[in-house]
Amino acid sequence: MRIYDGSPRQNYEEVLRSIGAFLDQRGMREMMVVEAPDGFIVQGLVVDTQSSGVWSEHLATQTKETFTFLDDDIARFMEEGHNRRDNEQRAVAWGQSGYYEQAFRVIGRYVDEQKPQDIFYFEQDGAFVLRLLMRTQTGSRHVIAEFTRDEVEAMISQAPDFRGEKAKS
Repeated sequence: MRIYDGSPRQNYEEVLRSIGAFLDQRGMREMMVVEAPDGFIVQGLVVDTQSSGVWSEHLATQTKETFTFLDDDIARFMEEGHNRRDNEQRAVAWGQSGYYEQAFRVIGRYVDEQKPQDIFYFEQDGAFVLRLLMRTQTGSRHVIAEFTRDEVEAMISQAPDFRGEKAKS
């Protein structure tokens, strides 16, 4: 969240984690996330299955959905996420989190380390391409980072150890 108007966003790890949890609930895939001055625009593909006819045949249709999440929405998502997770069982809850909640969290941690002005990223076949707007001594410039599916999965598996938590078997 922004501490004051015009400041860089704080805590991408938790912000993106909460967006990822929402996407897991919607069943979205192949998404794009754009940071706007007052929140995020998220677009992704959703597969809807519907019953058709008397024979109960299921047809799947793929649609693109777009959401705009304002900072107030993100704050609510974060609060709901904190309420959902029990502080004494973080390692267990981590294992029960959806893929996007986990992937967005570890990507958010990377973004926090970079301290960008804003972010844009998209997913393609499990890989994430990030474009970070960075401040430099001569102005601002965009920096590109890419994480393959294997790199994201490795980051997810290392996250509990990095936070000093031991996953419970």
